Amino acid sequence: MSKDSKFCPGCGQPVILQTLYRILQEQKLEEKAVLGLDIGCSLLAWDFLPVNTFQTHHGRVTSTMVGFKSARPDSLSFAYAGDGGAYAIGLQSLLWAAKRNDPITVIVANNAVYGMTGGQTAPTSMKGQKTDTSPMGVEDETFLGPELVRNLNDKAYIARTAMNDIKQLKEYLEKAIEAQKQGNFSMIEVLFYCPTNWRTWGVESNNYLENMKTVFKMGEF
Repeated sequence: MSKDSKFCPGCGQPVILQTLYRILQEQKLEEKAVLGLDIGCSLLAWDFLPVNTFQTHHGRVTSTMVGFKSARPDSLSFAYAGDGGAYAIGLQSLLWAAKRNDPITVIVANNAVYGMTGGQTAPTSMKGQKTDTSPMGVEDETFLGPELVRNLNDKAYIARTAMNDIKQLKEYLEKAIEAQKQGNFSMIEVLFYCPTNWRTWGVESNNYLENMKTVFKMGEF
């Protein structure tokens, strides 16, 4: 069983992690699974699931899990990061792992802000979105990670979903795991609630997420 959440009230990350663990349970893969965590909100999952888990340096979770997989090729290696850890400081590691077709699974939790440090503009912040560091609205175009990674590797499994579509989230994670088993790179980006930094209440959080879906294309790439 998973433990009590250390995430902010209303955060969607526990849904992502619990869905992953449900799959591991169903496929009896808990002992083979290893979860690497980037620094940021993702580090709050360090003891959330009863699987082997460790923290890495900020932006280095992908390369760390590539190294672990190389040392333990019989493992299921997961790199879990926020949009900043994956697409800002960690982008180089992510792109080269995808280009080499390293057989790991990267899960990117996308809330369109830097969550742990207070809601600053992130690579995935949407054009016009107001953040702590862009009070007049973000001017840059939104960074689209799965679309970029897709261009590097035609063997990889790449998809984007949202934590309020559990059926699709589970389906895509299962396909990502299967891709890793077959020796290929896989990556899932998951949109999730961040009421603390979005400053939303109740249904507002779901409306915010649904608006994100108009910017971030859902589906498999």
